[in-house]
Parts: sequence; C-alpha cells; structure tokens
Amino acid sequence: MRILAISGSPRKGNSEILLAKALELCQQYNHQLSFIKASDLNISGCTECDGCRCTGECIIRDDMDEVYNLIKQTHRIIIASPIFFFGISGQLKLLIDRCQCFWYAKYILRKPIPDRGFKRKALLILVGGMKKGQIGVECSEATIKAFLRTINVKEHDMLSYLGFDEAGSILKHPSVMNDVIRATMQLLSHD
Repeated sequence: MRILAISGSPRKGNSEILLAKALELCQQYNHQLSFIKASDLNISGCTECDGCRCTGECIIRDDMDEVYNLIKQTHRIIIASPIFFFGISGQLKLLIDRCQCFWYAKYILRKPIPDRGFKRKALLILVGGMKKGQIGVECSEATIKAFLRTINVKEHDMLSYLGFDEAGSILKHPSVMNDVIRATMQLLSHD
C-alpha cells in the first residue's frame, strides 16, 4: 500500500512527533512511504490564474509537480499540522491551495483521481497550543476535509490535542501514543 505523509509543521514540534510514530508503524508493515515536509518545498502560491481550468493540471512548475504525482498514486494519506490562529500552518495551506487543479479536474472536467482498487482514506493529526475551545480544530479539519474530498479521499479519522505548545509537551498526554497506534492501524486496514 502506498502511504503519503504530509507534515505541516515548520519545526520538529508536537504534530511531527505524532506523525513520526504513525510512520514508524507503517514501516513495520512494509508499506511504501513518501514523506513531504511542506516547509521544505519550494512552491509558490496559487495565483488563481485558471490555467488549470481546461486541463486539470497546474501551469506553475515547481516542487508541486512531485507532490501532485504522489497524491495521485497514494492509497492512504496522513496529514499532521500544528494549529496556528485557528487554522493549519501556512505552509500546509499553501500546498493545499495549489491543489486547485484537482478541483477543476474532479468537478469541472469530471476526471477525479481514481481509487486504483483501494478505498482512499486519511488520518489527520492536529495539535494546538490553546487550552480550550474547539474552533481551531474545527477550522483546520474543515480545510483539510475540503482538500481530501477534492483528491477523492472520502473517509478520514482525526486525532486532535489542545494545550500543547512547547515542542515535546505532547508526550505528557497519557494516551497519545496509544491513540496514534489505534488510528494508524485503522488507517492501514483494508476495509
């Protein structure tokens, strides 16, 4: 099974610590893994030029070319991001916005990314520093959910944790690693 992991964290913070645990499990089962750290990509923002309107392909040439190929080929996606100002990181949002070409392909040209015999599923991992309120989780999930629908991923699970700002502080959560193990094993199931 092909698994694409996308880290939205610009540092090795709490969300990336949890993502690393999920990837460790995927490696134990010998799945084909691809890892993208959004902040390491050399990509420009979507200019809403409509260059992809007739083809479903972005006309901007940069690191997104490889990201597009990975998205098309994957069976499972794991997305991890910190919550900044009630939303996903800017680096991850930039990557998602550049997937407007998939939106045109699916909804205008009627050429969605095929399932390739697998039900495409995703796992979201969100960690925020705010101590209460769910608005950051809700806003982040809504953005990622719209992205997943666009790339033909119809099912996702989510782990979210609030009140963890300092890098590594998530490890103080009593059930976090068991949560990640359970969610990752569910993601890897063939149901």
